[in-house]
Amino acid sequence: MIKITLPDGSVKEFEKGTTSLQVAKSISEGLAKKVLAAEINGQVWDATRSINEDAHLKLLTWDDAQAKSTFWHSTAHLMAEAVESLFPGVKFWVGPPIEKGFYYDMDLGDRKMTEDDLEKLEKKMSELSKQNNAYIRKEISKADAVKYFTDKGDEYKLDLLGNLNDGEITFYTQGEFTDLCRGPHIPSTGAIKAFKLTSVAGAYWKGDEKNKQLTRVYGVSFPAQKELDEYLLMLEEAKKRDHRKLGKELGIYTMNDDVGQGLILWMPNGTVIIEELEKLAKETEYQAGYKRVVTPHIAKENLYLTSGHLPYYADSMYPPMEMDGTKYYLRAMNCPHHHKVFDAEQKSYKDMPYRIAEYGTCYRYEQSGELFGLMRVRCLHMNDAHIYCSKEQFAQEFRAVNDMYLKYFKIFGIEKYVMRLSLHDPEKLGQKYVNEPELWLETETLVRNVLIESGIPFIEVKGEGAFYGPKIDVQIWSAIGREFTLATNQVDFAQPRSFNLTFTNKDNEPEIPLIIHRAPLGTHERFIGFLLEHYAGKFPAWLAPLQVKILPISDKFMDYANSILQKLKNADIRVEIDERNEKIGKKIRDTEVMKVPYMLVVGEKEMNENLVSVRRQGKGDVGAKNIEDFISEISSEIKERREA
Repeated sequence: MIKITLPDGSVKEFEKGTTSLQVAKSISEGLAKKVLAAEINGQVWDATRSINEDAHLKLLTWDDAQAKSTFWHSTAHLMAEAVESLFPGVKFWVGPPIEKGFYYDMDLGDRKMTEDDLEKLEKKMSELSKQNNAYIRKEISKADAVKYFTDKGDEYKLDLLGNLNDGEITFYTQGEFTDLCRGPHIPSTGAIKAFKLTSVAGAYWKGDEKNKQLTRVYGVSFPAQKELDEYLLMLEEAKKRDHRKLGKELGIYTMNDDVGQGLILWMPNGTVIIEELEKLAKETEYQAGYKRVVTPHIAKENLYLTSGHLPYYADSMYPPMEMDGTKYYLRAMNCPHHHKVFDAEQKSYKDMPYRIAEYGTCYRYEQSGELFGLMRVRCLHMNDAHIYCSKEQFAQEFRAVNDMYLKYFKIFGIEKYVMRLSLHDPEKLGQKYVNEPELWLETETLVRNVLIESGIPFIEVKGEGAFYGPKIDVQIWSAIGREFTLATNQVDFAQPRSFNLTFTNKDNEPEIPLIIHRAPLGTHERFIGFLLEHYAGKFPAWLAPLQVKILPISDKFMDYANSILQKLKNADIRVEIDERNEKIGKKIRDTEVMKVPYMLVVGEKEMNENLVSVRRQGKGDVGAKNIEDFISEISSEIKERREA
């Protein structure tokens, strides 16, 4: 008999060789129907795989991220079986799950797959799914695996086998399809009831453009048709909200090959948004006791060697410039410059905590294939700040930073979020992480305790900390449920030592501070990209590039429109007049398309009674108002940064 420990701490005994699915059935048949995979001693397994020794077991259902990943990987195999039936002789490379769905790379020889073929594949997948074939795992020797794929003439799988040894190789079979795969997989194809192949594209083998281009098919799947329908609706909405599309339509930003890939040119409308975000950040940080600094965009090589960035991030930095025998780098991060600001004057405990902030411009050489609109760029403007504090002050300062995040979430209507506590990997100390095991554990505990005490939702992820300390990655969800990484909140125990930073404590002795790196609004680029999609381009009045558009019914009322314009400008409201010789209906429609929050229609009645007819973006006519009353109302809305 073996002992199985469940998440609630209860222990049950089962025959050796029992499966997670059998354990689920012993609890309830209803639960067993929902189980897609299992976590055995921290590793994800097939729910049908035999357990031969005592183990901690967690049953995984669709609500678990690992189960979704397993489900999508299994659907990739189902799709591959369908492809093999329609394209005999196809050779497969890899078919992993991705953030939402899956893909499979394949070599179709001289044949081409089109969008029309996707419908045929979906029909075949539906047939295969209904067969409810089990996913069968088989351990196999390297020699037998090599013979199997040599006989098939499959150079792609043979290449994968070159990196594997005996004991590491498994085959998975469902129906007529067998593939080299480490798994895990769901119990059977019958669980895959709803799927959609979303696109077909080209992808170089191993991501190298020198290699052959393979065919890549993307897809997504769900246990029920309702969930797929909801997802497809969300996809359609996401297309409408794509920040690249809206950014162009609304004149927010542009890019140009003569300037360079990943280098954003902010248009006047985008610049307004940037200035409003900076204004918000500066007001918030001033109230929180930050002092502002400005530092150079370049520095000597030695600065980044001292900080430790060059050994870890050289591949992401632009190559150095050399002048008079000295190398200079475009900065990829602001912190080394800020450390020099801290060190410029001797600090005592009375100066601590010492908080400095800067919207610092950084340059990172992202790979061409990773560039994506505003989300991945090579020049970024970061809402950066550094807090230098004693260990006793750390909890309060870290909590204050998290509170700042929560304030921003409320302003921007961000309702769903989670803090991802990224920890170090003890096995990579001295390689990926500073080799200070005791300091790692101490600072990770400090951060964890603050999160627990604050009641902020968080998860822990091993092996994703910064090289100098643990960090929090802030994950937020837009209005339509798309996930974004907003910013980070990092703890640094390494760089204060590298730069010999100290302050004089109450005992008149030098003490090394802790540093908190924080950027609650992330970068202009990423955050504005998020806001474009979150608001679908319909910014609240305080953030909108143009807050009011005056629409005269005809040229006869242009003088009155100009008098309204001047009153609004005097109140610091961003306003324009539509001076075109167009009918009022077209003016209204065009202004709606540009998503201007307020329209003021003026004609003879309005002019005679000193009124404006107010229209609200998306809501239509909201009635006639005295211009002074309108100015008072919109000014209050802007000042309070209210949502629409």
